[in-house]
Amino acid sequence: MIIRTAREQDLPGFLGLAAQVEHWFGPMVADPGFTRAVRQSIGTGTALVASEESSSGLLGAVLFGAAPPVHHVHWLVVSDGARGRGVGSALLSDAFRRWVRGPATVEVVTFGADHPGAVASGARVFYERLGFTPAEPAAPGPEGGSRQVYRRHVP
Repeated sequence: MIIRTAREQDLPGFLGLAAQVEHWFGPMVADPGFTRAVRQSIGTGTALVASEESSSGLLGAVLFGAAPPVHHVHWLVVSDGARGRGVGSALLSDAFRRWVRGPATVEVVTFGADHPGAVASGARVFYERLGFTPAEPAAPGPEGGSRQVYRRHVP
């Protein structure tokens, strides 16, 4: 697996990943705001992708907001077929290595405990295994489901 900075030609891969999770996050593929956000992150160099050398498809991607001392995981998705293979952990590890210098805080908004995607996606357990802790509730997602902030302090 290779983790690298995203390029403009990765946009279709981002849209393909988004299509796999629209049932949890609401429409993104046809949303010009999502495409704009991906292009902006690519342009600022704060988008990373995971791929296999022998394939042009993306295993996963992250949009990261590096604004010390508080950083944000804006969007992290791993393809259906690559979940449980360490792709998400590798993406975040690379993002931390590139942009996070302690003392700092990294925040992500993920599913609330009562959201159907909380268990099915494994997102809450994923972040907890990486040292994030549940914090305050966040505004509902575009599909109306509950959300919660998760936070990790970096010494």
